[in-house]
Amino acid sequence: MSNTIAKSTEQAPARAEAQPLAIRPRVDVFENEHELLVVADVPGAAKDSIDVRFEGGELRLEARRAAGPQGQPLAEEARLADYRRAFAMPEGIDSEKIEASFTNGVLTVHLPKSSAKRPRKIDVRTT
Repeated sequence: MSNTIAKSTEQAPARAEAQPLAIRPRVDVFENEHELLVVADVPGAAKDSIDVRFEGGELRLEARRAAGPQGQPLAEEARLADYRRAFAMPEGIDSEKIEASFTNGVLTVHLPKSSAKRPRKIDVRTT
């Protein structure tokens, strides 16, 4: 299962489309016997602006950064932009049990494996 996880599905938008500026958040993906774990850095995003979707084997993460302080900027190193990232996930994710949490600018998404895809230890009996 680990050979096919978290392949980015993003493509550059066509030039004719006027899309708002988006930042690809830094993401770490982990796998254990029970789940895939996606950890994304989305500093400055508000919890209410985060949208996590899983459809057709694709995980989409989107978040809107809150507006900065009001006034004329004298120097800007962090541009105001939305976060957007998408990944093709392997088969065997139990989509009904996906959970997400957001703490201190870090979005964590738990993608449980279906029981059919989990490793299983077989007990050997003596006869």
